[in-house]
Amino acid sequence: MALLDMVAAERRRFADLIDPLTPEQLDTPSLCGEWTVREVLGHVVSPFAARRSWFLPLLLRSRFSLHRANAELARMVARRPVAELTAELRRNARNPFAPPVVGQLGQLTDLQVHAQDVRRPLGLAYAVEPEHVRTSLDFLVSRRSVAFGGGRRRGLRFAATDLDWAWGDGPEVRGTAEAIMMALTGRTVVLPELTGDGAAVLRKRSAR
Repeated sequence: MALLDMVAAERRRFADLIDPLTPEQLDTPSLCGEWTVREVLGHVVSPFAARRSWFLPLLLRSRFSLHRANAELARMVARRPVAELTAELRRNARNPFAPPVVGQLGQLTDLQVHAQDVRRPLGLAYAVEPEHVRTSLDFLVSRRSVAFGGGRRRGLRFAATDLDWAWGDGPEVRGTAEAIMMALTGRTVVLPELTGDGAAVLRKRSAR
């Protein structure tokens, strides 16, 4: 399956996840920092919904911190009606947008992780697509994933219990593919779901 096909499918799935949510659900804190579910949507749609004229003022206000500028951009985009944003995401499902360094692999991973950032606090069922999550796991253990916190994996072996996927050498960390993906991107909420001798090591690293 082509990478852009996976990205397009995840953009549509994300829109489908958001559309039926109530205002209360949209204002629920996500697993992603201080963002609400609504603001996570703003972040996911921002490559297509943000105006170019916003970027320089945002960078200046954030003192050229891309992280802070990106966070504020998500909040600005999230002020638009949710239905407009999900429609924008569907219209751009096959948009070849690729961030620097991480490219479309980063896009695919970002979409899958943020979907879980939304569904876990809301208690919603949202299964990962095996081929998609396998592709993201391969990316997360590669050198290109530095922006996703690659230092957590050093000296550990990760093994998915629901997928034929494993990587690394050292004390083993076992769990579902989704939980491993979330742990590799710093979501500490999944740590109790992981087992193996390496799980304690990973918990100590994540607590720093």
